[in-house]
Amino acid sequence: MANKSVIWCDAETLAKDISGKTYIVTGANSGVGLETTRQLVKQGGHVVMACRRVDAGKEAAQSFAGLKGSYEVMQCDLADLQSVRAFVDEFLSSHSHLHGLVCNAGMVSMGNQPVYTKDGLEMTIAVSYFGHFLLTELLLDTLKASAPSRMAILSSVVHAGSPKNRYKVNLDDLNFRQRKYNNFAAYGEAKVASVLYAMELAERLEGTGVTTYSLHPGWARSNFGGDGLLMNVMRVLFLPFRNSWTNSNEESAQTSLHCMLSDDAPLHSGAYFSQHSILYRDKECRKGGWPMESPNPHAKDMAMAKALVKKSYEIVGPASSKRIQPRS
Repeated sequence: MANKSVIWCDAETLAKDISGKTYIVTGANSGVGLETTRQLVKQGGHVVMACRRVDAGKEAAQSFAGLKGSYEVMQCDLADLQSVRAFVDEFLSSHSHLHGLVCNAGMVSMGNQPVYTKDGLEMTIAVSYFGHFLLTELLLDTLKASAPSRMAILSSVVHAGSPKNRYKVNLDDLNFRQRKYNNFAAYGEAKVASVLYAMELAERLEGTGVTTYSLHPGWARSNFGGDGLLMNVMRVLFLPFRNSWTNSNEESAQTSLHCMLSDDAPLHSGAYFSQHSILYRDKECRKGGWPMESPNPHAKDMAMAKALVKKSYEIVGPASSKRIQPRS
């Protein structure tokens, strides 16, 4: 049964013929990413499914049989910056256009101790932000050459925090090397970073025909969080409220599709778009909005956004200096 609070894309948007357009969706083998991909293929698009597990992507894509568009599955591990670079090199070797980039993948570490990637990044922010930052920056020239084009990055209701505790990025310790680790705080900070990046990128790309968005897809009934004991216990506890509090993956894909396909979204480049969510601590935000103003002032600070991008270049830039350069 559909959730009555869902904000749906309008019929005209979901009927557009996007034949001849190319999209990349990260984390496309399951959940919201899979349903976003399915709709883009249904409308005639060609989707490159950027998946950590290629076999899982190919298996999931079998369900696209008979749809109008096409797809291909390519390996991309957002926790490995070299894998991101390799993905971009492979993509550019066979594609000269990119009309939409959906930075969909994300994760949260479930332990009480930080896990670090081979690049020395805390795992949650590595997958949710740094991997997507590098991917986007390496593809900017292609997005600009393909304009009008779009980039959307998933944030979360969690980025908003609460009136008493608003998450913000800690530029001096983005990877929890000096601070006491809290996995939920790490996730909240990573999602603030995503909102700030979309905002900064919109200003930087003004006039190029490339528009950007951050978004909250809603509380999806996906495999997010894995199958650990805590997540399984939570699923059992929330089962009576499943249909009123959460959304199907198709419903949760609506915000990404609105940002990729609607005529209205480009009028709000850099903005935050949100599906409804009971998880907002600010009650006035729970109905969502396309777009919606974030209640977190730290997610609207352009000076912080620019400082974050500069720091991000320092972290991922040196190993990719042939493709991206820090802004002066």
